[in-house]
Amino acid sequence: MIELIPAWVDGDLAPVEKLKAHLDGLRHRAVSVFLVHDDEILIQQRAAGKYHTPGLWANTCCTHPRWGEAPLDCANRRLDEELGITGVTPVWRDQIEYRADVGGGMVEHEVVDLFLVQTRDRPLVTPDPDEVGAIRWAPLAALEAEVADHPERFTPWLRIYLSDHKLSVFGPA
Repeated sequence: MIELIPAWVDGDLAPVEKLKAHLDGLRHRAVSVFLVHDDEILIQQRAAGKYHTPGLWANTCCTHPRWGEAPLDCANRRLDEELGITGVTPVWRDQIEYRADVGGGMVEHEVVDLFLVQTRDRPLVTPDPDEVGAIRWAPLAALEAEVADHPERFTPWLRIYLSDHKLSVFGPA
């Protein structure tokens, strides 16, 4: 199935095949979710079969909205599809833009809607093995230290979020 995502082509938002957007480095829409319980963030290791950044650790989930899909609907869809998480309430925090080389001649040039989910209890997580290689809970300070010590283990976007946009995600609403 060809997945069409919103990307800017000649200044206009248009449906573009996801792989083409990455290969051509097109500016495109994205969604990223951080699920937090107490002081811990649920992070995921991308599955080994992912076409870019396989095996690297990322935030709870991230994806591209389908053409015509609202960012909040996309956040809820991917929490369920990637991690089996339902019944939570993602709260929109900010919209940011970044550009990062993700290897294999691909570029993520994203306009990202950032969402935060804060939970009283850890939700049941049932990862899709085609999407997620592993999950773990990490305290924010420990995650920042690990990213600083071993950046090669983490996706470019997680490194960017923690270094440049931490307040956008975790700061006061």
